[in-house]
Amino acid sequence: MMSAVLLIVACSKPKSATTGWAYNNSEWGGFEVSEYDEQITGPGLVFIEGGSFTMGRVADDSRYQWNNVAHTVTVSSFYMDECEVSNIAYREYVYWMKRAFGEEYPERVRDIYPDTNAWRDKLAWREGFVDYYFQSPIYDQYPVVGVTWEQASKYCIWRTDRVNEKILIDKGIIVLDQTDLRGETAFQTDVYLAGQYRGESGKELANLDPSAGGEPRQVRREDGILLPYYRLPTEAEWEFAALGMIGNTYDERIVEHKTYPWAGQSVRSASKKYYGQFLANFKRSRGDAMGVAGNLNDGWDYTAPVKWYFPNDYGLYHMAGNVSEWCMDVYRKTPDPIGGEDQNPFRGNIYRTPTYVDEEIAINDTTGGIIYRNVDDDMNRRNYRQADNVNYLDGDYSSNIFDYSSQTTISTWTSVADDEDAGATDEESALSNPDSVTNMMYRRVAPNANEVSSLMGNKVRVVKGGSWNDRAYWMQAGTRRYYDQDRSTSWIGFRCAMDRLGSRAVK
Repeated sequence: MMSAVLLIVACSKPKSATTGWAYNNSEWGGFEVSEYDEQITGPGLVFIEGGSFTMGRVADDSRYQWNNVAHTVTVSSFYMDECEVSNIAYREYVYWMKRAFGEEYPERVRDIYPDTNAWRDKLAWREGFVDYYFQSPIYDQYPVVGVTWEQASKYCIWRTDRVNEKILIDKGIIVLDQTDLRGETAFQTDVYLAGQYRGESGKELANLDPSAGGEPRQVRREDGILLPYYRLPTEAEWEFAALGMIGNTYDERIVEHKTYPWAGQSVRSASKKYYGQFLANFKRSRGDAMGVAGNLNDGWDYTAPVKWYFPNDYGLYHMAGNVSEWCMDVYRKTPDPIGGEDQNPFRGNIYRTPTYVDEEIAINDTTGGIIYRNVDDDMNRRNYRQADNVNYLDGDYSSNIFDYSSQTTISTWTSVADDEDAGATDEESALSNPDSVTNMMYRRVAPNANEVSSLMGNKVRVVKGGSWNDRAYWMQAGTRRYYDQDRSTSWIGFRCAMDRLGSRAVK
């Protein structure tokens, strides 16, 4: 009898608990509910179960920079690349871009090519790396370097499109046709979701909407088929993942505050089998990059293969040493401003929205991508009032103690954005006329309209983790540095991350 009941339940169609109407039934309006309840893991990614942790330095700040005072934050579960993006992975990207844009828009290929000259040093011989490091198959599994933050971000977008394209191809929803690849017609996730995809469709989904007249439809976000975007990790995500606290807790008790991705305060292995061996690729001291012939310490003078040393407890390789890595955040000396967010902290939000022309989303004729614009300023909102929030609480109007529009000193300037009655008029004036605020931090234009450069501007990004060219100090997860987003070097690489949707633990 119990088996019969279970069979009836299994065969019955789902229905709304709110209205009682049947789901996925055109006779009842055709409201569709997907069967997907868990996010699949994208290629190359590892699941990082989130939680709260002490972000910042847990050891002495020997350089007295005081740019990452310890503070507690919560990081949501997410995904991160198992290892650094390799030369072969980036070469696949360059190859695809050559096929798509090389003939008509060769500058787009040049813009993404790594700067192999980044290996050069005025007093060192490294021409072998200049000529062969990115191109030789010997270095296929070594981390790509000479890539700017901007190039790394573009790689993430391209990777998103190729992964989602394959998902749809595997399901027969679109047709794989690479014989005449052109960039403007190539699959792009956001273009497809906007209904502007120009490629050939395959087995499209049935449209249960009675008013659709039986016409099929494309995949939508509501179907749960496509993955979220690959992106660079935030600083908080990177540091959380590097520490790998999942292997260092017992019943919510942290056994030991880690300094490195491994337990203990030493950079050498305490295992009997590997006793004394270095756990990462770094420079022990000036002139000692890999040890003495016959008994090399870490074994590598420059970069090492991306899966060479032991992974941390999350299964991530080289979260210390080998190459430093780009993070998504804009750098500030104080990562935890007063009033800052303690859940998934991030500095760098610039909110954008698609551009519409004649009620249709505008597409760039050159790239085939959607044309985005910054969202309009909305002074009626409570959570934000403008698109660009990079300087919020550190360099913007509300973080200054002077009202420069009236040249009047304000003794205590608390968050104007959170008080509709106090000072809102002054802030609205400053936002509508930024030139009236003359001495804001991180501004690129002086009052006389001459361009000025600043070591710390909004084009400077956070870099985490030590590299082959660094001492052990920089391998501590709490240390942080910065680098211009449009510049590259031989000691910075990157890895990708992805949001985790839904449950924060894997079922």
